[in-house]
Amino acid sequence: MKVFTKGRLQILLIILIFVGCSTISRFSQYAYIQTTSLKVDALSIMDLAKDAYSGHQNSVFELQTNLQKLYEYERNRPKNEITIKLWDKLLDPKGHLLGGFLTRWQLEEKLNEVFISEVKKLVSEAFDLIAGLESNKIKSKEISE
Repeated sequence: MKVFTKGRLQILLIILIFVGCSTISRFSQYAYIQTTSLKVDALSIMDLAKDAYSGHQNSVFELQTNLQKLYEYERNRPKNEITIKLWDKLLDPKGHLLGGFLTRWQLEEKLNEVFISEVKKLVSEAFDLIAGLESNKIKSKEISE
């Protein structure tokens, strides 16, 4: 399974920022809080992958539901294409981050602790990129001053 390194994720973010500088939405406190909260939830769920998936299916479903709620919120914000691209990478069930991890866990029933640890680092960095992008957006208050 090919995974993104920290450097590749940072390069992806830089490219997306240059491509879409004019398409950046304003800061959303809600999006930032939800992103950081879901990061904690996702990493906690990932720790459980050493156990049988079937025993944690409800927790995974709840996490996926909460992720989809935030994704829909983000998707419907104007000028938010860059953030959506990052979420797409993170949630892709055929990808190499959280979505792919959850799919693999479901298919294999249990995952190796070393694998879990390594993918957690990547997923954590991906959430940090999304939260960092949000926190660096122009805040509405700053515009009016």
